[in-house]
Amino acid sequence: MDFVQTEEHRELAALTREILADRLTAERLRAAGAFDRALWDDLARAGVLSAGLPATVGGDGLGVLAQCAVLIELGRAVAPVPYLSSIVTAAATLAESGTDAQRERWATPAARGELVLTAALSGGSVEARRSADRWVLSGALSAVPAAPYADMVLVPTNAGVFLVLPGDDGVLVEQQRISGGEGAGLLELSEVALADDRLLPQGADQLRRRAILGLCAAQVGVTERALELTAEHARNRIQFERPIGAFQAVRQRLADAHIDTEAVRLTMWQAAWRLSAGLPCDAELGTAKFWAAEAGHRVAHTAVHIHGGMGVDIDHPLHRYYLAATHNEFHLGGATAALLSLDASLTDALDASLANA
Repeated sequence: MDFVQTEEHRELAALTREILADRLTAERLRAAGAFDRALWDDLARAGVLSAGLPATVGGDGLGVLAQCAVLIELGRAVAPVPYLSSIVTAAATLAESGTDAQRERWATPAARGELVLTAALSGGSVEARRSADRWVLSGALSAVPAAPYADMVLVPTNAGVFLVLPGDDGVLVEQQRISGGEGAGLLELSEVALADDRLLPQGADQLRRRAILGLCAAQVGVTERALELTAEHARNRIQFERPIGAFQAVRQRLADAHIDTEAVRLTMWQAAWRLSAGLPCDAELGTAKFWAAEAGHRVAHTAVHIHGGMGVDIDHPLHRYYLAATHNEFHLGGATAALLSLDASLTDALDASLANA
């Protein structure tokens, strides 16, 4: 098991950081909202979006490890682009599990930045039933990332994953107010009739795994940069004629935040490595999910507390990182849910081992 990034991964991360540094000014961030389309186009032209995707959809085949390297940089900048939903989750799943027609129609244009895809993985359920030569979908899903501007949504159901378009009859997408992330929407399906070519028979588990790993990777970047901002503040903020970082309590909190950040990083790369190698990874994903939620929560609150009054100023750069860390925590389901999921995964593995003994 080797967590050292390859030269290609390091170069991709450096390219992504360079693009973000040149374009993400404070004024632009305020104006962009949840989606900076111009930045999305810049990332596409530089080949960042296609990096990590298979060659079958125009990618370079560097895999999920390259995508995690990009997500860390996007997290460090809290960049308002739907890379996690459109590329890491949806396009990569279509590239692996979709038909040739589905890849050509959706994944390849997404890799070029021409379409935005997403997946509805939380906040409700959708049932599919067979009616003559069609599938009929009904249900509702809330907090679907990037839904207000997505061109297609992957919707898991009891019959598989369906490719749903906002323009399909019976589909309603309503924008929801959400703090942090890629923006979100409520997806309501009322007797939506779809043909077989809109069904992805397999891929639900891959969607879930990729979404969890992607959130953990983004959380690495968020906590890493939040800690850097906080350490810089502790060095420069003078109180009682000393930098506040010289006080033992502040040093201890910064040390704890450093350990938390490294735990998020290590567990994420462990899960990413196993996923990229095609190995069972549910337990590792559960561990990474716990640390991203729990440690992300602690680092965000440490950053706010050490910044003092500036930490609660919504115009201060730190506020974006607090929102991002909190959004990732809630989207992962929180630490308790992560531990319960991990417990179930370990129990299933133990039962299987005992049954084969």
